Amino acid sequence: MTAAEIAGGLPGMRRNGRGWLAYCPVHEADGKRHDPSFGIVERDGRPLVHCYAGCSQERVIAALKDRGLWEADGERKPSFEERIECAYNYSDERGGLLYQVVRLHSPKDFRQRQSDGRGGWIWRKHSRQVLYRLPEVLEAPIVFVVEGERDVETLRSWGFVATTNAGGAEAPWLPSFTQALAGREVILVPDKDAPGRRRVLRITRAVLGHAAAIIVWEPDDPRAKDITDWFNLGHSELELIGQVEHSEVRQ
Repeated sequence: MTAAEIAGGLPGMRRNGRGWLAYCPVHEADGKRHDPSFGIVERDGRPLVHCYAGCSQERVIAALKDRGLWEADGERKPSFEERIECAYNYSDERGGLLYQVVRLHSPKDFRQRQSDGRGGWIWRKHSRQVLYRLPEVLEAPIVFVVEGERDVETLRSWGFVATTNAGGAEAPWLPSFTQALAGREVILVPDKDAPGRRRVLRITRAVLGHAAAIIVWEPDDPRAKDITDWFNLGHSELELIGQVEHSEVRQ
């Protein structure tokens, strides 16, 4: 794993000369956060790390290993690039790329990255968070809101406009997301689990009074955890339209 990848996996990361500064992973694990005191540089192709606030190297390495950001001696872990399964582009209103959400395998994980302006990537969360497929959302009178990018792409393949926000079920719903959905009919489709339903409840409360109408529709097939499963089980867009049209509308 490179120094850049280690730095990109830590909060508060910023460039510092030829290396990076970030919040120390030991402080984070202890529930504390100092000013960025954790240095990362690369020497002879190997990452070197140091906590300037005095954490021992042993604790630092252990904390990095817990985050999957350090290789054991003699072990080579694949880089983030080698673990990429797919990448989803998040764009601004004009279609300009802001960042990507990248799905990684072995182990499964999701990371954000943004261009470094030199043909490479910075592995950290972008300062501006937007809805997925934002330009399409702003042009559509009816928008499905689902939990993940995969479900958005499933709905798009069936001719619907859909969106989500990065970070999964526990990610915060920002006022700017509500603003992007203002005046539109919003159809909320939760994953069929407790976090998914809590997320839809939070979004419903946020967009109530801003959206033209709100419909909450949960896939009716007990075998389906989400909308992608539902379509893969043989259901069609006509079924979806019919069920949504007969669902309760909130305004």
